[in-house]
Amino acid sequence: MNLLGMPFHAVNFDRTVELLLNLVRTRQGAYAVTANVDHLVRFHRCPELRDVYFQADLILADGMPLVWASRLLGTPLPQRVAGSDLFPALCRHAADEELSVFLLGGARGSARRAAALLKRRHPRLAIGGVYCPTYCFADDPDEQRHALRLIQNARPDILFLGLGSPKQENWIVRNRFACGARLSIGVGVSFSFYCGDIVRAPLWMQKAGLEWLHRMVQEPRRLARRYLIDDRLFLSLFARAWVARLMGRPVGAFQPRQ
Repeated sequence: MNLLGMPFHAVNFDRTVELLLNLVRTRQGAYAVTANVDHLVRFHRCPELRDVYFQADLILADGMPLVWASRLLGTPLPQRVAGSDLFPALCRHAADEELSVFLLGGARGSARRAAALLKRRHPRLAIGGVYCPTYCFADDPDEQRHALRLIQNARPDILFLGLGSPKQENWIVRNRFACGARLSIGVGVSFSFYCGDIVRAPLWMQKAGLEWLHRMVQEPRRLARRYLIDDRLFLSLFARAWVARLMGRPVGAFQPRQ
């Protein structure tokens, strides 16, 4: 479906897990994007990033504001599908089906701590490797080649990337076939959530669409501008689409801003 010019798959959480596992079983180089409001704003502001989304096997709505907007515009998404929920769920299924995983990215040490906790909870889970690159990873060809070799040697069924957006999506598009993973998926800060380095918003805040506020309070320097200034474009896009719907124009025909 089309939401404010950006494509999304209208699937709930359980169906998403089913589809992702099917990609692991049947595809090589598949990838999924867990997109939030920030992704949608960047989709409009950075035309060069749009192919990242158009080429994805699954584009999932990781944000309650997206779900609410879709319902108000008459093209409802069934449910928020958060990368931070997919990460442990896919690892649990991977353990049951004897699939291997690789964790790339995250804050220093978080991927390793998350991997250790996963192993304690799911002893049968095959963790092919963990690598936390430096902050300048995106601009360091040598380190990128090193990370790629590690993943190629491990040949994981599922590659989780915690590099932040759009770094993780750009890396996936460039390397999804070369890295040897059957499925790659960006999960942002999920490693830190899982191991407890960062406390995730309580469930009531997640359901109320306030997880962004909880995150901003934890990291105001990094996130305040993004949430309070950069992402205001989302409100403008929604208002224009809402007016178009009231005037009887097809909302689905709304085009990305050039």
